[in-house]
Amino acid sequence: MNIAVVGTGYVGLVTGTCFAETGNNVICVDNNEQKVNRLRQGEIPIFEPGLDLIFDRNTKEGRLHFTTDLHDAVAKSQIIFLALPTPPGEDGSADLSYIMGVASQLGDIITDYKVIVDKSTVPVGTAEKVAAIMAAKLSKKLFDVVSNPEFLREGVAVEDFLKPDRVVVGTRSEKARKVMKQLYEPFVRQGNPIYFMDERSAEMTKYAANAYLATRISFMNEIANLCEKLGANVDMVRIGMGSDSRIGKRFLFPGIGYGGSCFPKDVQALAKTASVSSYDFKILKSVMKVNSLQKGVLTKKIKRYFKNDLAGKTIAVWGLAFKPNTDDIREAPALVIIDELLALGAHVQAFDPEAMNNVKAIYGNRIKFVDNMYDVMQGADALAIMTEWSEFRTPDMERMASLLREPLIFDGRNLYDTEVMKASGFHYESIGRPKVKAKKKSV
Repeated sequence: MNIAVVGTGYVGLVTGTCFAETGNNVICVDNNEQKVNRLRQGEIPIFEPGLDLIFDRNTKEGRLHFTTDLHDAVAKSQIIFLALPTPPGEDGSADLSYIMGVASQLGDIITDYKVIVDKSTVPVGTAEKVAAIMAAKLSKKLFDVVSNPEFLREGVAVEDFLKPDRVVVGTRSEKARKVMKQLYEPFVRQGNPIYFMDERSAEMTKYAANAYLATRISFMNEIANLCEKLGANVDMVRIGMGSDSRIGKRFLFPGIGYGGSCFPKDVQALAKTASVSSYDFKILKSVMKVNSLQKGVLTKKIKRYFKNDLAGKTIAVWGLAFKPNTDDIREAPALVIIDELLALGAHVQAFDPEAMNNVKAIYGNRIKFVDNMYDVMQGADALAIMTEWSEFRTPDMERMASLLREPLIFDGRNLYDTEVMKASGFHYESIGRPKVKAKKKSV
């Protein structure tokens, strides 16, 4: 099939590359000429495991192309995916200006039947708005607007796209339904479902899924905080809960809050949609409040240990991305914590396998960036763990203790067994688990 993907951000690039991987001809469109030139030269602007392999393969095979010419891409394609930014506005609502702007342009370009697909996460009713803008310039017989939300997890997005656990398609057009079924059948050969529904229900499905997952995270963070007060161990609680088939094991890991490009924005947008509809979505308001407060939990532990005097202290940081296997730092808890540490007069030296360049663009020389996970601890007063990268899971504890001024770790991701940390001689504080105390090094 001939496909155009408008927007080469995270969703657009993964979408276009994965469609090309199953033999489709894909043209990715972006109005950023410099970015398009880089993509043509084989430079991928994001880090996503596995994407580089299929990107290289499909560009070499001539199935994946990049252009700034929307008119040409649309003329050559039957299906037009809109994978454009929907950033939150000041009031929390999703900004649809990019999508509506392209929809207006499509109204001037289309001359034969096209399926227009909203791939971006958009508020309920967006498909109708896109259709209305296009219908002002075109016969309704020349297009259908479909909602096809993405459910990609950063870090495993390629696998999620190529082997989806479900595909959601919102359309009431039988013609568009047949096109979308043909497009997605190669991805669900093992029997996973394609769910067809109306456009509004498809749009709501995406928001409902992300809001529910964010709710699970915030709930477990609340449980963890209560465990600390009551002397319980959240690890044991999590295992006991997760064994219940009605609950399941996933998204029950406490930490320092969720971040990224999806959960914060989508929860905020759904809450705004509810507000506009005169519905008081109390749970979502609590989820957002809990998540905001949770990002400050680790700083409180550090302040308490140093008796509120962090001036001149050096804190080593492991992890800057909002989650492992990505360089995405949008809404990353690490950045909130770093800001707090700097404001308290601490020095910060940081390491992350992929996200350091993105953070350098924000902080410059305000923090020190170190290219080795051990060297970042040299002379530091404590280590704070912000992201659960795999390479942090089984480190050389003796080496860590020798590098730090004191064997002191604040773990925002609960990476280590508390008994192991006790045996290793560390003072170790995590989330929702008993504190491990250790004697300070003798002077």
